[in-house]
Amino acid sequence: MMTLADAKRVIAAAEKKAQEIGQPMNIAVADQGGNLVAHARMDNAWMGSIDISINKAWTARAFDIATKDLAQHSQSGGQFFGIHVSNHGRVMIFAGGIPLKRDGKVVGAIGVSGGSGDQDHAVAEAGAAAF
Repeated sequence: MMTLADAKRVIAAAEKKAQEIGQPMNIAVADQGGNLVAHARMDNAWMGSIDISINKAWTARAFDIATKDLAQHSQSGGQFFGIHVSNHGRVMIFAGGIPLKRDGKVVGAIGVSGGSGDQDHAVAEAGAAAF
């Protein structure tokens, strides 16, 4: 189970990493069902990245795969080519979404958006490490 306390801890660690790299981010945490538990929009983070962060968390949970890895498989000729148009366009194939596991079972996910793909992924990893 993903609690609000868990989500706040994940967000705090992700925010710390975002501050270290100097990039304001939107950070979302979803539960096992892909439902939003908590979201933080850091000062000056892009408004357009709010939905992207939430959808990255949803995608990471819906497919139990990091969005960075899903992106690699969704290129032309890949096994998941075109997946980004499924689920009413909610699937994100940009880096920054990571499933969160407890005792080897996926119980939620983090989604981060607001920087480059590498920055989003690094911030998401920092949040996931705090879980």
